[in-house]
Amino acid sequence: MTTTPPCFDEMLISQDQVRDPYSVYYDWFSKEDLKRLRLKSTEAEAFFRKIGITFNVYGQDEADERLIPFDIVPRIISSREWARLERGIDQRVRAINAFLHDIYHRQEILRAGRIPAELIAKNEAFLPEMIGVNPPGGVYSHIAGVDLVRTGEDDFFVLEDNVRTPSGVSYMLENRETMLQMFPELFTRMKVRPVSAYPRLLRRSLSNCAPENSPNRKPVVAVLTPGIHNSAYFEHAFLADQMGAELVESNDLSVVDGRIAMRTTQGFQPVDVIYRRVDDAYLDPLNFNPESLLGVPGIMDVYRAGNITLANAPGTGIADDKALYSYMPDIIEFYTGEQAILKNVPTWRCSEEDSLAYVLEHLSELVVKEVHGSGGYGMLVGPAANKKELSDFEAKLRAKPANYIAQPTLALSTVPILAKSGLAPRHVDLRPFVLVSPNSIDITPGGLTRVALKQGSLVVNSSQGGGTKDTWVLGD
Repeated sequence: MTTTPPCFDEMLISQDQVRDPYSVYYDWFSKEDLKRLRLKSTEAEAFFRKIGITFNVYGQDEADERLIPFDIVPRIISSREWARLERGIDQRVRAINAFLHDIYHRQEILRAGRIPAELIAKNEAFLPEMIGVNPPGGVYSHIAGVDLVRTGEDDFFVLEDNVRTPSGVSYMLENRETMLQMFPELFTRMKVRPVSAYPRLLRRSLSNCAPENSPNRKPVVAVLTPGIHNSAYFEHAFLADQMGAELVESNDLSVVDGRIAMRTTQGFQPVDVIYRRVDDAYLDPLNFNPESLLGVPGIMDVYRAGNITLANAPGTGIADDKALYSYMPDIIEFYTGEQAILKNVPTWRCSEEDSLAYVLEHLSELVVKEVHGSGGYGMLVGPAANKKELSDFEAKLRAKPANYIAQPTLALSTVPILAKSGLAPRHVDLRPFVLVSPNSIDITPGGLTRVALKQGSLVVNSSQGGGTKDTWVLGD
């Protein structure tokens, strides 16, 4: 797919003029031997393979487990650019948490008519079981990922919010560790803000959300994983290890004396906080899907009693539902009294008759996404689709219009990758990671940059052939 609109190049103003954030790196690169850099790239791939940084691709038997391609050219963001992004992310995450509390309590935003009531009531991501529940510390989304794209020097857009179980932070940390080992000289020349504190901050943030009536002197934190066959299992194990927390599966946990307890060699030990990587529907077979083998029977009853913290809280998915995305500017204004610092991408809600008509008429120009989709699955990129794909997708839209939203094809910014001929521009997005506790919001400087490795492609998802790169936020 080739983009027709001009794209913002984050490194170059012109062929012989480099933007300030990249000036030191560009000078260093111009003196480097390309053969040496290609060898470093091969070393990085071998390192990732050795420690098992892989992900699973569902529905493709020939390639169940894959290595995410890593590009050794960093993406560099100035301190000025990052300061603005931080303010916008902080504002957005605070508004989302306020929205979640409201929607499961008084529903003032619905009473005010700022959001259609049916958008909540008929949404499968809304959990009636959470109505009236007060999470320990008042936090719903403890870990958030905000996907950002850039179209100009000062033009950043939020592509989507991830507040259910955002993934990818392990790749951010391992990408940085790899770059530190391979290019230590660059970190002595440039003031790159560190990201290594994330596991410590995650542990602290989760501990600060522990129930007040905990029997433990020090909060006990565990990571609940669906198991080794989950696509993000590497990350579950990695974060548990880095935090010094236990990695558990459903059969390691039981309800004991009204609390969740973890099986140990010395008997059952009460757990205070569970960082769960199990979806809502599978969390508790007594309250949700009765056939689930991934959850803990009765855990929702313990949660409603205030005796366990679940991060993220059940029912948070309503806030990152794509049907609700187009209302985020209203949500931010309603709960903060401010205009949104970070803009939304213009969005057509296909559930609305006029919007559906426009989308069907301009299908070949738009990106159409499933409301509950993720990872690039179930998506149509109109300009890249052939006639049959457009026709098939049109049938899906007409059959279930409420399942889809549509957006214009943005001219995403480009950053350099290491190609055969040297540096070459490729399109990217960015997922910064946010930690929320009762008294603080911590935003890791940078995040995970995902890059479309194919020339001209706008699809950055690893499941669709994209790669990752280290993100450097420069200090003042």
